[in-house]
Amino acid sequence: MVTIRDVARAARVSVATVSRVQHNSSLVTDTTGRRVRTVARRLGYSPHAAAQSLSSRRTSSIGVLLPDLYGEFYAELLRGIDQTAQRRGYHLLVASSHNDKATIEAALQAMRGRVDGLVVMSPAPGAHLAVRDLPQRFPVVLLACDASSRAFDSIVMANRDGAYAMVRHLAALGHSRIAMITGPARNFDASERLRGYRAALHDARLRPIRGLEAPGDFTQASGFEACRKLMARRATPTAIFAANDAMAIGALSALAEGGVRVPADVAVGGFDDVPMARYMHPPLSTMRVNISALGERATQRLLDAVGNGRKHRNRRETLPVTLVVRESCGGRPQPAGSSPR
Repeated sequence: MVTIRDVARAARVSVATVSRVQHNSSLVTDTTGRRVRTVARRLGYSPHAAAQSLSSRRTSSIGVLLPDLYGEFYAELLRGIDQTAQRRGYHLLVASSHNDKATIEAALQAMRGRVDGLVVMSPAPGAHLAVRDLPQRFPVVLLACDASSRAFDSIVMANRDGAYAMVRHLAALGHSRIAMITGPARNFDASERLRGYRAALHDARLRPIRGLEAPGDFTQASGFEACRKLMARRATPTAIFAANDAMAIGALSALAEGGVRVPADVAVGGFDDVPMARYMHPPLSTMRVNISALGERATQRLLDAVGNGRKHRNRRETLPVTLVVRESCGGRPQPAGSSPR
């Protein structure tokens, strides 16, 4: 392997001069610079990335730590992060934590010294606190975390407001038995969406019905099973709000399997607006989160912190969500025995 010393020897300059040429230093004359670059090309020399990062204190890489890497939500989020990073000349180092505190701590330690900053998504309560062990002023952007301190940059979705809007929409259509398939118990997004559901029922003057909050874990399988249990009740719901689209898609499958018409018998709403939502049968009403834009925004904030250092000011930002009404909600519930829409 050709080294920087080989280039310096062949070009009859010092190692320091070759390094200055690599970094386009104004201390090197045009003639010397051309000679060094010609020799480097002839010898097939490529600068060592690790050595460059030591001298520049930059790795041109950012770390991304997510709860999982499976599913449309994470694929869209990574797409936004990756495209933005590539435009700025950065590469990604990606890992999953499964919301396990020990795994988060191990992943953060493994990335130290290998990345210029971190995007960390950790919805489990307090799990993000592992970032406190990183060096002071190390750039970190937290996603969907319960962090309220200005010690970190953080971005959250308008979870409560979005769930509230969906449930009020269902109530306005005339539904009084509105069920919810909740997300994981120890999850910030899920708990905020549950708060929005309960607040909307209260403000619509709908009495909460025991058993209409069915647990799920943000997977299609859990949405399928939760929906089957809801429809096995004596008084079945006329509308189901799932805390994410994956569970809503599972619920649609369970309803189709049971011969339940959507939206004629039961209306269904989700949250996230993953790409598949609009292609379901019927197309899924949901709360739109611009997932790719969330990844893009997080990366922009992180690279601003990387580039500006102490001039960067941390802040907490809430990304708005939008109600998207499609066929799965329909209009007012039909009387029993009426023909499907």
